[in-house]
Amino acid sequence: MTHLTQEKDAVVRRLSDDINQFKTSHHLPDDLESMSDAIGHLQKQAQEVMSQKPKWPSYFQGQMITKDDFDFISNFDVLNAEGRTKLLSDPNTRNQCAKTFLTLMAKLFKQQTLRYLLTLMDQFLREDKSRVEIFNTYAKMKKEQLWSYFFNMFANQDQFVVYQTSRILAKLACWSAERMPTSDLSYYLAWLKEQLKPQGNEYLQSVCRCLQMMLRIEPYREAFVAIDGIPSIMHVLNNGSVGFQVQYQLIFCLWVLTFNRNIATIMTKYTVIPRLSEILAETQKEKVTRMIVAFLRNLLEKPESDKIIRDNAMTMIACRLVKPLELLSNRKFDDDDINDNVQLIKEKLEGNLADVTSFDEYAVEIRSGRLSWTPVHQSEKFWIENAAKLNETNFELLRMLLRLLEQSKDPLVLCVAAHDIGEYVRHYPHGKRAIDKLEGKVIIMRLLENPDSNVRYQGLLCVQKLMVHNWDYLGKQADMSAGSNNNLPSNGLGQRPVESKA
Repeated sequence: MTHLTQEKDAVVRRLSDDINQFKTSHHLPDDLESMSDAIGHLQKQAQEVMSQKPKWPSYFQGQMITKDDFDFISNFDVLNAEGRTKLLSDPNTRNQCAKTFLTLMAKLFKQQTLRYLLTLMDQFLREDKSRVEIFNTYAKMKKEQLWSYFFNMFANQDQFVVYQTSRILAKLACWSAERMPTSDLSYYLAWLKEQLKPQGNEYLQSVCRCLQMMLRIEPYREAFVAIDGIPSIMHVLNNGSVGFQVQYQLIFCLWVLTFNRNIATIMTKYTVIPRLSEILAETQKEKVTRMIVAFLRNLLEKPESDKIIRDNAMTMIACRLVKPLELLSNRKFDDDDINDNVQLIKEKLEGNLADVTSFDEYAVEIRSGRLSWTPVHQSEKFWIENAAKLNETNFELLRMLLRLLEQSKDPLVLCVAAHDIGEYVRHYPHGKRAIDKLEGKVIIMRLLENPDSNVRYQGLLCVQKLMVHNWDYLGKQADMSAGSNNNLPSNGLGQRPVESKA
């Protein structure tokens, strides 16, 4: 019984530490609007929108709105924040507030007026986040679905209206006492995911800000991962044209996701570490550096499995993070947390470097997705000793090699991956059967049509190894076929460069 009590206390302390770390992080206001240099396209437009008040009397005179709605909105619109607070202290007025906003959203079609109405709603929610309950209470009283009022706005042709509505939805979903229902949550998160495009969306910062808010809520994190949201974030981050503000916002999203230990455990499969290592080496923005090192620290602390933590550390080593971290440790930042996180990551990586085996290095290289002709790939001794290890954890590394063949566009990566699969088949007696089971033969055969001659060559060798059992004979044939190319300079891609026939 004492043991169970101690375990429970440990879990409580761990969760408490996570919450404190999360809450005390810099630049985390409730709506994430007060961050410096975070003014996006939508906020600039909102400032212009609020300078053009609608002529509410004309709507009343034209019988487009009722007297109750006209009386409320015309009065509410001229009040300052203090006046609104006083007005909304009356329960009846609170109900009228919700009724008026929701009714006008559904009835008014003039774009400028709808823009103004939504911006006014967003503004008064930001003044006091408890005001979201005005809408929740009204919807319950009327036995209506609150979310449908806002989802209907997504069909509007005015993109400002669409994305301003999304901002309001995020506030309602995050600040309400009750969480967004599962079906509505799935719809909203899927919509946000669809808007994550590195190019062609001038409201991308607004989308990212909504995600920043949503992913601070634990159930929303799990729902986002369930719809495969992380690859969409990485799709944007992998685009070199996105600015530092979007980088910061999306790395923030990745960071808050890692406070869920299950998500932190699977984060490595999305090849996040290699890309963030590149951004860390390139960025000059302290806020981006802060988020990356906070994210990396979580990957070394949050997963439950020591093996996952070690794999993450090894991937960071493979991505050559030790040197950039050394440089960062000598810099003075305004935020002391950066130096603390850098030092902790450095110590953990140095501790893992002490007992690295050649297979550890190989596995890390595969997981990083950055393959090159390092010595282990071409070592006969390495393959004799380690080929069978590619079967471990349900053929994890073998699956990764096949995935690289299927997805990578880099000729060097394709050459090395094809070579390694061939060596696996050559040195593991049941290798051909494993490749067949994973439907790898079709993937390998596609290499024969690759426009790069070196990729075609390595693909051909791999296919031969799958089909031929007399390896000595195959070796002689391979040497003979390469003989005519011996005088060609090496290009660093295939082991034996071949002349392009293109």
